[in-house]
Amino acid sequence: MDAHTDLQKLMNVGPRIAEDFVALGITGIDDLARRDADDLFRELCERTGERQDPCVLDTFRAAVDQARGLPGRPWWLYSRERKAGERPPVK
Repeated sequence: MDAHTDLQKLMNVGPRIAEDFVALGITGIDDLARRDADDLFRELCERTGERQDPCVLDTFRAAVDQARGLPGRPWWLYSRERKAGERPPVK
């Protein structure tokens, strides 16, 4: 199974987010579980040369948490937490 297919097993990961993860060197769910979502978001911003939408950060956080064995939760719940100050934005 390739990384794109493996990663898309996660609740919030579709083809585009899987493509971002693969571009960042993620080889599958187990690999994603060992990474930090905020670091991945910063790296994506650096690689693309532009600040990505904060919803991408929320999606990354949701995917990493699920890869680590937590129940899958919609990415927009992470947006609510970030906006409420429960999880800080990435600088």
